[in-house]
Amino acid sequence: MLQALEGSQAVAQAVALCRPQVIAAYPITPQTHIVESISKLVADGKLQCEFVSVESEFSAASVVLGAAIAGSRAYTATSSQGILLMAEVLFNIAGMRVPLVMTCANRAISSPLSIWNDQQDSMSVRDAGWIQLYCADNQEAVDTTIQAYRIAERTELPVMVCMDGFILTHTLEGIDVPTQKQVDSFLPPYQFARQLDPRNPLTLGTLVSPDFYPEARHSHHQALLNAQAEIVSADQDWFALTGRKSGGLLTIEGPEQATVAILTIGSVLGTLRAALEELPPGQPVKLIKLRSFRPFPKETLKAACKGLKDLIVLEKAFSPGSGGIVGLEALAAVAELPQPPRVHNFAAGLGGRDIPLDILPRLLAVLEEPDNNRFRIIDVDLEKLPLADR
Repeated sequence: MLQALEGSQAVAQAVALCRPQVIAAYPITPQTHIVESISKLVADGKLQCEFVSVESEFSAASVVLGAAIAGSRAYTATSSQGILLMAEVLFNIAGMRVPLVMTCANRAISSPLSIWNDQQDSMSVRDAGWIQLYCADNQEAVDTTIQAYRIAERTELPVMVCMDGFILTHTLEGIDVPTQKQVDSFLPPYQFARQLDPRNPLTLGTLVSPDFYPEARHSHHQALLNAQAEIVSADQDWFALTGRKSGGLLTIEGPEQATVAILTIGSVLGTLRAALEELPPGQPVKLIKLRSFRPFPKETLKAACKGLKDLIVLEKAFSPGSGGIVGLEALAAVAELPQPPRVHNFAAGLGGRDIPLDILPRLLAVLEEPDNNRFRIIDVDLEKLPLADR
């Protein structure tokens, strides 16, 4: 039955349905509503778990790391500077192959200080070794959270569920919250093969010499590549159970004969869908929603881009001094095609700047420009900047 829920409340309910035993949290906008809602479920007796209020995000990540290794299903959430403060522990969690789920309520990072949405926070830790799944709406955030636990526990890799701060976390949607019976049938009780046990002592995350470090990193890399099959499988099984799917690694919408596609990630997909409805007939455009950024589904993206003449990549983050992050990875992937499309890479919506519907005709107009392959922030107002910075 559909319920009108704020995105944060919906995710809190999804987490509770997964029966976590330990939750550690530290408040940071716009993530706070998620853990506030979970703490209320605990206080009301609707969720039986240990809720640990910690003194920092570093501590939150450390607590759930220890809890998961000790045999408890665990959860945390964060945003922006919080995820940067967690960074050291995020690498440790992934390197030790500890199955955890964390929500990143995406927000810009400082400086300058901004509390509004973009995806520079999660993109900044893209190489930490976590699976990263991006959600286009709040129903996807609910379903992906539940799928994330199964993916994490089957692959022994942590999963970061990324949802756009405020745009999703603070927005009411009609959400089909699954039943406890459905989630229990999908997600078996937590088990960790290398669980710490004083009767059988072992060490995790210990020092290794150069004789073994490259093998450890190779193993981790291979595990992430192999996780693609589990991400697809979890989504298919969830569809069979609930009738809903979140898109596996990526999804393609639009006319099959279109030679122009826009690849994007996160909630901006909804804006592009609405913009497509206002586009004059005769301009067929596909939308490609990238759900899994790590692992990056290179082969699936190449298949999606066959026959395209132009691929426009629109993202909410970039690497200063280089260019788009998703765009560069997409460019490298499609370059292996016999007839690769031209790739045009743009960032928009940084620091919460609104992305209006006219973004679509503006993106398509760029295709007519002679020098259109250069990365740019498409909604920047250069008049606000000194000449030297334009």
